[in-house]
Amino acid sequence: MSAPQDEETQPVAKPAVTGDDAQVDAPGAGDGAQGDPAPGERATPRAGLLRSGAIVSAMTMLSRVLGLARDMVIATLFGAGSGADAFFVAFKIPNFLRRLFAEGAFNQAFVPVLSEYATKRSRQEVRELLDAVSGSLAVVLTLITAVAVVLAPWLAWLFAPGFGRDPEKLALTAEMLRLTFPYLLLISLTAFSGSVLNTWNRFAVPAFTPVLLNLALIGAAMWLTPWMETPSLALAWGVLIAGAAQLVFQVPFLARLGLMPRPWPRFRHPGVRRILKLMTPALFGVSVSQINLLLDTVLASLLAAGSVSWLYYSDRLVELPLGVFGIAIGTVILPALSKRHAEQSREHFAQMLDWALRAVLLIGLPSALALVVLAEPLLISLFHYGAMTERDIAMAAMSLRAYALGLIAFMLIKIWAPGYFARQDTATPVKIGIIAMVANMALNLALILPLAHAGLALATALSAFLNAGLLARGLRRQGVLVFQPGWGRYAWQLGGGCALLGAGLWWFSPPWQAWLHWEVEQRVLTLGALVVGGVTLYFAWLVASGIRLRHFRLNS
Repeated sequence: MSAPQDEETQPVAKPAVTGDDAQVDAPGAGDGAQGDPAPGERATPRAGLLRSGAIVSAMTMLSRVLGLARDMVIATLFGAGSGADAFFVAFKIPNFLRRLFAEGAFNQAFVPVLSEYATKRSRQEVRELLDAVSGSLAVVLTLITAVAVVLAPWLAWLFAPGFGRDPEKLALTAEMLRLTFPYLLLISLTAFSGSVLNTWNRFAVPAFTPVLLNLALIGAAMWLTPWMETPSLALAWGVLIAGAAQLVFQVPFLARLGLMPRPWPRFRHPGVRRILKLMTPALFGVSVSQINLLLDTVLASLLAAGSVSWLYYSDRLVELPLGVFGIAIGTVILPALSKRHAEQSREHFAQMLDWALRAVLLIGLPSALALVVLAEPLLISLFHYGAMTERDIAMAAMSLRAYALGLIAFMLIKIWAPGYFARQDTATPVKIGIIAMVANMALNLALILPLAHAGLALATALSAFLNAGLLARGLRRQGVLVFQPGWGRYAWQLGGGCALLGAGLWWFSPPWQAWLHWEVEQRVLTLGALVVGGVTLYFAWLVASGIRLRHFRLNS
């Protein structure tokens, strides 16, 4: 749906980059001698999706590596005990809402509308939209945060009812939640800023921002813990500090583009009303996988002590390839797909979806295989220190393998959901999300008794495949997911590479029990050798079978 053209407007000169994400002209930089571009045109060449994806992947890799370092510190200091369980729940609640509101429904609704304004409207109209959206978002989130802080004990019990058996644990969770929940307000405004920067092809800054969260938590765990009467409270303070740091970090980059908003709530602004209309169903549809993970936490709180932490540590390892590749690809294609839709370029829209699918499978398949084969070695090398026990490793490995089976589905959701939201279709993903949610709940009940916490992880993986499959079927029926030529050969190339990778890792990896008795240096060196060797085998096969980097180059 196009934006209404009630008055004559001069289209904004939409910036783009030719490869160097560090230098972009501000909107309107094309005005002048060469004249304004017509609606849908560019003042400068389009950014390459491969380069943009590589920038986001590199920044996300840095963030995820630091995230693993953060989790190693937490595992060493707190293990899988009551303090860690309380923090993971207190952090998961605002983090879940962040993914639901900020990176989920809001981002998927805001970016297409902003892209349309940037393509077809004047610079002044773009700025008015940013002022109205930022002000309205801030008002809503401030109210939600205030209510949540007051109702913290009830929220803690609602999301972790099993903690009710331990009043001290429940009280600690509520106390932490009062510190962590304001993170939702701060990080949602950060996500708003990141969405603006991404729309202007400034991907590096938003992708780097999560690094500050990990640094803040590492610093809090190491330096604030000794000053706290309850040591794990230091982690909650770290979350609050991180939220403020991430928001402040992005402000200069918005100002440099001339897009620093002056927040003023205007819920009746046409753009805000369109975003709210798109957000309402998207709140559920885009975040089904996150809701499923939250249900896992609720049910895990009813299981043996440590179940919440086992699921957390295993989920963190799955999040590494998911964030570095799946979410990175989804991040760069959403504004690109939105622009193609605004330009009514259906053929290029289909080419982008096909490109995203090939890119995700290229990395997702070997990543999932490596997580299954190396589950225990990975967990031991990263977390088997201090309070983390051998039993914790064995239990976390079970849920890690279950989550890894669904890694491809998690990635596919990240690239196929934008295919709907870029065209401002939020109803279809909601219907699919409801089906996936019901399936996940049924699978939870069926698998929790025989497999305990691993059954919850497996249920999440299976429901994700259902979600991804239904999304793909809908896109195919709508004629925008069109498989380009060469898929038969590509499947053979990927299959051969994965078979070689899996055989190499299985053959050369020592029994996982041996890793328990090694010093950290031996663990790291052995794991590094396995990873480097596996990557070398995989990509050597791909090159030998004819895959080249140029096959993945596509303009946005």
